[in-house]
Amino acid sequence: MRASTISGIILAVVALIVLMGIIYVVDETEQAVIVQFGDPVGEPITDAGLHFKLPFIQEVKRFDKRVLEWDGDTNQIPTADKKFIIVDTFGRWRIVDALKFLQTVRGDEDAAQSRLDDIIDSATRNFISENLLIEAVRNSSRTLKTTLEEQGGFGEPVADVEIEKGRDRITELILDKAAEAMPEFGIELLDVRIKRINYIEEVREKVYDRMISERKRIAEKFRSEGQGRRAEIDGEREKEFQRITSEAYRKAQRIKGEADAEATRIYANSFGRDPEFYSFMQTLESYRNTMNTNTTLILNTDSEYLQYLKNIRK
Repeated sequence: MRASTISGIILAVVALIVLMGIIYVVDETEQAVIVQFGDPVGEPITDAGLHFKLPFIQEVKRFDKRVLEWDGDTNQIPTADKKFIIVDTFGRWRIVDALKFLQTVRGDEDAAQSRLDDIIDSATRNFISENLLIEAVRNSSRTLKTTLEEQGGFGEPVADVEIEKGRDRITELILDKAAEAMPEFGIELLDVRIKRINYIEEVREKVYDRMISERKRIAEKFRSEGQGRRAEIDGEREKEFQRITSEAYRKAQRIKGEADAEATRIYANSFGRDPEFYSFMQTLESYRNTMNTNTTLILNTDSEYLQYLKNIRK
């Protein structure tokens, strides 16, 4: 009984091992190729679920069935108008023929990425270098807005620029050209996009310097215009101030003259009735204006200046 039990357990383990070698599972995100002694056997397996193979002599090579990412290196490319720019691209691809993918790039995604680098970068360089910079930057011939240094005022429209292809069309041409070489690797190139376009460092520094000098020139122009406007405003202000001051002085003098005339008339009417009283008031006024605690007067006794004081003594 003990020997038969051990034999049964051994047979069960062997059967399980054999069964595990026969049955394999393909996930929804995978596709597989059966390899026998290093060579592929049959067609690629793209249906998810349980599948069978010969144990021990056959091996399952699995490949991703999802959309994969490709991110290219930045490249320095001259345009048709001799502008050196940096172009950074990215794309999306997937494995559509696992058998060809295995045969051409040995099923290695890193190797496939390297092939994509070569093919897409070459197509990008060709199409960028045969077009003007503005073609790679713009998509249409729509009217642009420019700055003060170009048109004399912010937001002024510039003349339409004729765009023959545009950035989107160049991207489509890059995609079409690169996609032609992909079927031999079992790859489908789904999309290629330009992530970034920029001047190279040397040109970028010159552009920045030119932008700084332009902005300084604009600032200086604004300052000079501001100084001129300031002088104009100051002149208008001074002119208006002089006009208001003159008008106020003239009006004040007129009112003062009218008041003095009225006062004189009132005084004349008042004092004309009693000349002696008028003389007395004027004399008292002169006392107040000429004498105080610090004043010393030397007069003889016959002076008419003190006539009213003499009368008071009497």
